[in-house]
Amino acid sequence: MRGTKPTLVIDNDAVKATTAPPTWLSVEAKKEWRRVMPILVERRILSDADMGSLENYCLAQARVRDAEKMLGRTTNPDAWLKLLRAQDKAMGTARQIAAELGLTPVSRSRPGIREEEDGNDDADNPLDIS
Repeated sequence: MRGTKPTLVIDNDAVKATTAPPTWLSVEAKKEWRRVMPILVERRILSDADMGSLENYCLAQARVRDAEKMLGRTTNPDAWLKLLRAQDKAMGTARQIAAELGLTPVSRSRPGIREEEDGNDDADNPLDIS
């Protein structure tokens, strides 16, 4: 990936409550939704406009897991290679969307989504002259 990722900031229009996963998601995708939705709601960075990205992230994660299950059962070398490629593509997609949603270690370390330790934003600001 190239360039600088955008800084995530708390959104005043953020989703304020965990919602149930869409019924059309697979079982694995629903599990991922239930795992990450509370995290995103707590950080207040997920808006209604981001729900499609969350759905896509959950689908990609489910595809990674489903491909892994199928790889374990496949003995055909051609099918195994196709599954491996599909899994690799899903991993890349999931990683990219996870970064956009602030679900990776690097994206969580960005200043816009770090937790305030003492509630005083300007305590360590060298430009604060007050």
